[in-house]
Amino acid sequence: MTGLRLLILCALAAAVSCAPKEESATPPNIVFIMSDDHAYQAISAYSDHLMQTPNIDRIAKEGMLFTNACVTNSICAPSRAVILTGKHSHLNGKIDNKFPFDTSNVTFPQLLHDAGYQTAMFGKLHFGNSPKGFDQFKILPGQGTYYNPDFITKYDSTIRVEGYTTDLITDMTLDWLEDERKDDQPFMLMYLHKAPHREWLPPERHYKEFTKKTFPEPSTLFDDYEGRGRAAKEAEMNLLTHMNWAGDSKIYPELMDELGIPETAVWDKRAFEREVGRQTPAQRARWDAVYGPINEDFKARYPSMTQEDLMRWRYQRYMQDYLGSIAAVDDGVGRVLDYLEENGLAENTLVVYTSDQGFYLGEHGWFDKRFIYNESFKTPLLVKWPGVIQAGSKNTQMVQNLDFAQTLLDVAGVAAPADMQGTSLVPLFKGETKNFREAVYYHYYEYPSVHMVKRHYAIVTEDYKLVHFYYDVDEWELYDRKKDPDEMLSVYDDPAYADVVVKLKEDLAALRIKYKDSEVLDQQYIDLYNVQN
Repeated sequence: MTGLRLLILCALAAAVSCAPKEESATPPNIVFIMSDDHAYQAISAYSDHLMQTPNIDRIAKEGMLFTNACVTNSICAPSRAVILTGKHSHLNGKIDNKFPFDTSNVTFPQLLHDAGYQTAMFGKLHFGNSPKGFDQFKILPGQGTYYNPDFITKYDSTIRVEGYTTDLITDMTLDWLEDERKDDQPFMLMYLHKAPHREWLPPERHYKEFTKKTFPEPSTLFDDYEGRGRAAKEAEMNLLTHMNWAGDSKIYPELMDELGIPETAVWDKRAFEREVGRQTPAQRARWDAVYGPINEDFKARYPSMTQEDLMRWRYQRYMQDYLGSIAAVDDGVGRVLDYLEENGLAENTLVVYTSDQGFYLGEHGWFDKRFIYNESFKTPLLVKWPGVIQAGSKNTQMVQNLDFAQTLLDVAGVAAPADMQGTSLVPLFKGETKNFREAVYYHYYEYPSVHMVKRHYAIVTEDYKLVHFYYDVDEWELYDRKKDPDEMLSVYDDPAYADVVVKLKEDLAALRIKYKDSEVLDQQYIDLYNVQN
């Protein structure tokens, strides 16, 4: 071989090695993991002041953590409808937990299935007994139960399975990956936890541990709601006065009677019996061995406890069970991530971890969600996609659960329907942040109802939050998100923010038009609600 020929061949080889690699001909698999009511404050990738979640954190370490992810309507079933349809509640029709889901809606799993994806769903859907577009599913009826749950299945009607719900959902997910997944098809798997939804019941391995822990109190635990309007003052989600004693704090119904403690809600004792009463005798004996002494201690202390003492006690009881439930979710996420790695699937699989909304962990003295205030409005979002998302990256842009459908379709190379209203997050995955949205739109409808959070809609940017409460009030609130992260003072009437109010009201009106919402629709849904009730 002449020197010239050798030089040419070396040059060609170098050119080939430096050329961009062709993308894999196989579309990426998708694993969509969602828990129910999982507060971002209870994920150590966001903050480790309450607990460690090492497995959920793995997704952030290997991918991207979104710090301003949020929802369009902070309540369970409507949030899930938004995720599936990529449309705001007022267009998909599922505005609250009572309104039925319109099954004529096209969902992203249907589109992925039609495009050749193998699809499966395990866990909590919350509405409908036959989700469309799935090759396999096993879902909890409605809210489901924590112990020995029932599952609605695609092929075997309804079955009851002994065990702890979070672990069983994980088992079913792994069984499908091992036994039913097809090697010649990409898959889209929805792995959906009931936990940590009320009534917050951990598995034995975690209630033994977490009931012994003491957790730091939020600085706003004893909030008096000064500086805000009627909505915050009149909401019914206070830990002391609105949380159930039996169902939530796990005080035995007979002890409530002995101490003269009335039920907080008509389902208080019934919730306890529904959940704890579902255990086998052996399970109940082990449960009583831990919660019995808690009840005996409370019995001894209750007569001399002040209101402040009771508030602190109830906060600790709440955190012990809520966080213990999350520990089991983290266990399950670790098992699924391990399976993907051990079976050579991780490199070509997009993994999403999120919740259907945020949750109050004692902030402002509250539990539950519904409000546009941060703990409810913001939701965890952690995404990893090897080769696309830079490991350990963060994003601060205003992204919403409205975006999930279009994002997953984009990942799969499937065209999104024109009526979807979200924006694909794929450019953000790649670090391309220019020309992304500046503001998001929020609308909550379920009032008057449980927790009595007033109807409201709002616009939120990285800097500000402008809220309009309506129906039985006409009040506006404005929060400076950078200067007042705890949202303790509305500056709507502060002259220093007058220009901000004008600009945000204009932008809010434009968003209402963009997303096809209006006062006419507001009134139509009010009228429908009044007819139903």
